[in-house]
Amino acid sequence: MWREVSPAAIAIGALRCGGGLPFVLIAGSCVIESRDSALRHAESLQRLTAKLCVPFIYKSSYDKANRTSGTSFRGLGMHEGLDILAEVRREVGVPVLTDIHAPDEAALAAEVVDVLQIPAFLCRQTDLLLAAGHSGKVVNIKKGQFLAPWDMAHAAEKVASTGNQRICLTERGCSFGYNNLVTDFRSLPIMAQSGYPVIFDATHSVQLPGGQGGMSGGQREFIPTLARAAMAVGVDGLFMEVHEDPPRALSDSATVFPLEHLAALLQTLCALDALVKGH
Repeated sequence: MWREVSPAAIAIGALRCGGGLPFVLIAGSCVIESRDSALRHAESLQRLTAKLCVPFIYKSSYDKANRTSGTSFRGLGMHEGLDILAEVRREVGVPVLTDIHAPDEAALAAEVVDVLQIPAFLCRQTDLLLAAGHSGKVVNIKKGQFLAPWDMAHAAEKVASTGNQRICLTERGCSFGYNNLVTDFRSLPIMAQSGYPVIFDATHSVQLPGGQGGMSGGQREFIPTLARAAMAVGVDGLFMEVHEDPPRALSDSATVFPLEHLAALLQTLCALDALVKGH
């Protein structure tokens, strides 16, 4: 017989995610564009989330290794990117998350960040998952666009086999024909059966992979709709890439959410989260 599971809470820096607690926001620019940009976005998000009492983790990637075109901007590289993330963590005072793409990146990134994220395309890469687990950091595994939600339990088991139980699972849409994604909201409670906190990625879920030929497109207008739906399910965290000037974003410009509109959306999401979880 089916029964809903409330995943146990895990610690992420000074924050806690899961266990029926208020949702955690993971947000930031898709890729580190510059030191000043990273600090500016992190400071703006920290002020906003502090005002609304939303637990906040800053996200940005030092390398986007899966861009559609080989000529697209990938980032500033691992060493410069990690230096910037360390400064964000130190100066802004928030936990930090970044992607890793190869096993040998895990230990280096773990010296700086609080959460190692496994990109969706790499969610079945055993050596990468084991290296992330051995780091001792929180590991956020994004569900592959090609994967059923119940199969994410196997990815989590690989990390847990290292003795690291601090795992989150993230839904980010499922391939639906060519150049299109859809979100099956049943996947959120299904993945919660694993016992690990579940995050909903509201921005990548509206992506149209390769939809603009040499780059991905997207339907930004549906981000608030999907985010509200995830809150209604009772998700443990929300992942959103945001930017102060979306058309000028160097990665995922079609799906990053405008920073200026985030406050109004978060107010609605907080109200829904409190209603569903009974805060």
